[in-house]
Amino acid sequence: MSDAHNEHESAIKTPKQLIVAVIGFFAVVIFGIILLVQYVTTDKLTGRGSDSQSAESVAARLRPVADDGFTLKDASGPKQLQSGEAVYTAVCAACHGSGAAGSPKFGDAGAWGPRIAQGYDTLLKHAIEGIRAMPAKGGNPDLDDVEVARAVVHMANAGGAKFKEPAAPAAAAEGASAASAASAQ
Repeated sequence: MSDAHNEHESAIKTPKQLIVAVIGFFAVVIFGIILLVQYVTTDKLTGRGSDSQSAESVAARLRPVADDGFTLKDASGPKQLQSGEAVYTAVCAACHGSGAAGSPKFGDAGAWGPRIAQGYDTLLKHAIEGIRAMPAKGGNPDLDDVEVARAVVHMANAGGAKFKEPAAPAAAAEGASAASAASAQ
């Protein structure tokens, strides 16, 4: 048998050399960590070519969202009634612009003819209460009946009717004039 297992020798031969090697290893690791921390913390941490930390940029990010061109609406003030065209664009055009769910397309006299023949009051009742696939008030319960009536007149007149656009109710008109008079004082 050979003594091959005894041929391997180590650089560390005594326990004193082992202790010195372990302490030296830890000293090198700690020194490396200190150099790494110093390297990371000495540079400014802003992006290259970016002014994201300037006072103006920070102020722009902290500015209230309402300053971005939103118009605030006074919920307790008198309601401003929209025109028929505005209501059509905001609510009705989603279905009546494309004829979705069997709705008559805007300006299609053939599709609007039978509905116009039923009369203005029937058209208005169906628009306010809903009919078949159309929800009440076109799905917007915040609309006033006058706004719905204006949208009905706008769409029906585009389809060949000659309905007269309804005026604002007298109470709403008086409240609006009183509010504008009070704000002018």
